[in-house]
Amino acid sequence: MRYDWTPLWRSTIGFDRLFDVLDEAQRTAEDSYPPYNIERLDENRFEIAVALAGFTPDEVVLSAEQNVLTLEGRKNEKAGKTFLHRGISARNFKRQFTLADHVEVKGARFNNGLLVVDLQREIPEAMKPRRIAIQGAGAPSSQIEARAA
Repeated sequence: MRYDWTPLWRSTIGFDRLFDVLDEAQRTAEDSYPPYNIERLDENRFEIAVALAGFTPDEVVLSAEQNVLTLEGRKNEKAGKTFLHRGISARNFKRQFTLADHVEVKGARFNNGLLVVDLQREIPEAMKPRRIAIQGAGAPSSQIEARAA
């Protein structure tokens, strides 16, 4: 069962992205093809591995726009094939991953039937925490002296 978030959009300001994320999570739970893993390699590096058995690199499109990574697969089926059993799913798909702020796609590669996408978080210097010196009571302060006219 899908929940319609539209009534909540009317009564909230600035939370549109939150409802989009909830809607995407609900859609993801409904469709689990193709299967994937998300692995944290260290504090700022991640890897998404998507099982794409039977797909070639030219049948897969990977794109990043704003904070959304989109993976689409279009299988080019050849006419005239007769399967006695078809256990390897080769259907068309579209899967989207919502990326956190400042996460960049660094590259993608096929490796043994897996599409591996490398991600890295790069926080701008202006947003990194910085240490601020605290002056004590004995430290000289900088005051502006004014003269009476």
